[in-house]
Amino acid sequence: MSFNIHHLDSQKGKVAMVTGANNGLGKEITIGLAKNEVKVIMACRNIKKAESTKAEIIKTIPSADLEIMELDLNSLTSVRNFSKSFCDKHKQLNLLIENAGIMIPPFVKTVDGFESQMGVNYFSHFLLTNLLMPTLNKTEGARIATTSSIAHEKGRIDFDNLNAEISYSKMGAYSQSKLACLMFAYELQRRLEKTGSKVIAISAHPGVSKTNLFSNIPKLIQVLITPLLPFFTHSPEKAALPMLYAVLGDDVKGGDYFGPIGFKGMKGKPGKVNSKPHAKDKDVAKRLWEVSEKLTGEKFDIK
Repeated sequence: MSFNIHHLDSQKGKVAMVTGANNGLGKEITIGLAKNEVKVIMACRNIKKAESTKAEIIKTIPSADLEIMELDLNSLTSVRNFSKSFCDKHKQLNLLIENAGIMIPPFVKTVDGFESQMGVNYFSHFLLTNLLMPTLNKTEGARIATTSSIAHEKGRIDFDNLNAEISYSKMGAYSQSKLACLMFAYELQRRLEKTGSKVIAISAHPGVSKTNLFSNIPKLIQVLITPLLPFFTHSPEKAALPMLYAVLGDDVKGGDYFGPIGFKGMKGKPGKVNSKPHAKDKDVAKRLWEVSEKLTGEKFDIK
């Protein structure tokens, strides 16, 4: 089935949360949701940038219902404070879109001592999902969507070096974090089904798009690859479509994975795609889940 963001029934009455909604893919996802009358909670670290993005969106979509809330995924305390504020204020959450992420930065640790890519891309979103489960469970048809990447294909979960305790590879850590996000979606779906929850977990990847994530690529390489970009990348607007399909499509089932269906998943129309088999390793996923509970200091309560 093909997905067309412009031909959907009105989604009025739904509430979505988009982490990292102020730029790149998060901004495009927010625009797509707003055009379809979804209320969007823009969960952002930089409030000033978020205010600017909100004003820009409202200029082109005057009816957009956007609310900014501060969330710094570099800190589990911020995740806890944000989740409490949200749950105190809102009684429904139809779409949790875990979009925010960082790619190949120099080695740095989060406030809680995680390697930054694992911390921001994965551990904070793991805790966020956990803390929002009561609200998600009370919302009919709720969906939880993680953001993965084609980089998951080369990723592996290295439990002996999970937070670069021994060595640090920028791309290795990024690939591991994106594999973790995908494995989390699969494992979460298995656990949701086991408890009889009606919430579903899905994942999506954007393919390759020149967003702010490219900023950590060395300048010389950026210059060299710029002429080639049209051949293997697509615009952020198109890169946002797999996630919009995942959260708004009417043929979506728990455990589905979405991405561009063009050459090697780098660009093209959005559709259901297959992950590499190692992403579905149940033993690794179970161990990762248990380690994640321990490191975030919170037992995950599906009910």
